[in-house]
Amino acid sequence: MAAAWFRRSGNIADHLKRNTGFFFRPSPTSTVSGYSSRSRNSPTRLSSWRFESTIAQTLLDSDSDYDYSRLQNDDHQGLDFPGGRVMFTSEMQFIPGYPPHRVPCYHVLNNNGQSNMITTFEQVSKEIGVKMYSEMVTLQIMDTIFYEAQRQGRISFYLTSAGEEAIAIASAAALSPHDIVMPQEWCLSNPNLMEEKFLTLYMRMQYREPGVLLWRGFTLQEFANQCFGNKADYGKGRQMPIHYGSNKLNYFTVSSPIATQLPQAVGAAYSLKMDNKDACVVVYVGDGATSEGDFHASLNFAAVMEAPVVFLCRNNGWAISTPVSQQFRSDGIVVRGPAYGIQSIRVDGNDALAVYNAVHAARQMAVLEQRPILVEALTYRVGHHSTSDDSTKYRPVDEIKNWEMGQNPVIRFRKWVERNGWWNEEDESQLRSGVRKQLLQAIQVAEKMEKPPLADMFTDVYDVPPSILVEQEQQLRETIKRHPQDYPSDVPL
Repeated sequence: MAAAWFRRSGNIADHLKRNTGFFFRPSPTSTVSGYSSRSRNSPTRLSSWRFESTIAQTLLDSDSDYDYSRLQNDDHQGLDFPGGRVMFTSEMQFIPGYPPHRVPCYHVLNNNGQSNMITTFEQVSKEIGVKMYSEMVTLQIMDTIFYEAQRQGRISFYLTSAGEEAIAIASAAALSPHDIVMPQEWCLSNPNLMEEKFLTLYMRMQYREPGVLLWRGFTLQEFANQCFGNKADYGKGRQMPIHYGSNKLNYFTVSSPIATQLPQAVGAAYSLKMDNKDACVVVYVGDGATSEGDFHASLNFAAVMEAPVVFLCRNNGWAISTPVSQQFRSDGIVVRGPAYGIQSIRVDGNDALAVYNAVHAARQMAVLEQRPILVEALTYRVGHHSTSDDSTKYRPVDEIKNWEMGQNPVIRFRKWVERNGWWNEEDESQLRSGVRKQLLQAIQVAEKMEKPPLADMFTDVYDVPPSILVEQEQQLRETIKRHPQDYPSDVPL
């Protein structure tokens, strides 16, 4: 593994010089509008993308007329330093740790489903708008029924997206159906997924984004099979419930470790850059994960290497029982982007249209400009962290109810589709009854289906199992024979 990496990385510097212009001074006349496949390999293409929609290009243009021969006589005015010219000042002034005004939040729809006439946003078609709402309702019903199934002891664990439905569904709608979805922690189990035909965009997910998979066509039966861990589960029953995955839908299997996906996402994005792919990576992360060192290392890594990656942070106010006020003193997550040199935006996570537009724009910038983007979506985790949690022990019930009723993303978007004449009460009734019926049927089928065989515990890791693994399987089988009453009878031996 290490040898393979060093073989690849041995030519990084040469690659940067020849193909990305990493060591070249930016060209002040280049623009993204002039982007083409021919200019993509130009030594100055990186600089032409770097300054789009920023003040840096303006500063560069004004600096281009500076007479550098005067520098030795004007060293009291400024200093040439790696990264750009730094001007001197006679005032001793510390940068405020907290700005007087919070970063504003991009917002399209109010709670009545009305759009701000001043706001510019990309319109969605009736087909997309109705599908977005239908999938948000489906996710809502799915969460309710699976949560009840866990409380009945029929599955071991569950975790809902209550209050955050708009982020997963709207962001998925803003992406291509051929985009590859990667979870919070992943391994490449199917090399065919890396073929060029799929390389539109990579994504890495956390465990609260099943809506992305739902949008792509993952069926209710497939969700049920995974939660019940039967033989139709693509993970062969070896993962916890809600750790979904689908090769067919380019969605890598979810795992639980926090923030480990971030440096991997940046590495994957830089790999795409080295291969001159018109692609980027999108990585989902919660506010709690931003308190991990991997988050900061990843933002810095992405900024310095100008990796085409979109960091999408769901700031839902709580990292299990830890409120954001005890996680960080800064103005949320969005301000961390500029600190590392990354363009950033804060968006209303309960506004499906705002999320759709922000993610759509961020993806375009990441791909065309080959640079990282940070999106912070403000929302609220209405449900408990998981079925192992009781959030009423650490936050007021009134606070939960206020967000559930006053800032509900599903209700808000329903009002918008109704205002457009795309939805009515009859549609609502048919959708909810139909989804509930399908889901209950899927659970019955999944529950009765046979479990994966015992041998599957020892496969899919090694091409040829090592002797120690063979011994472990033999020992397990011998133990089951001696104590059959201690092992589940529905697992084929």
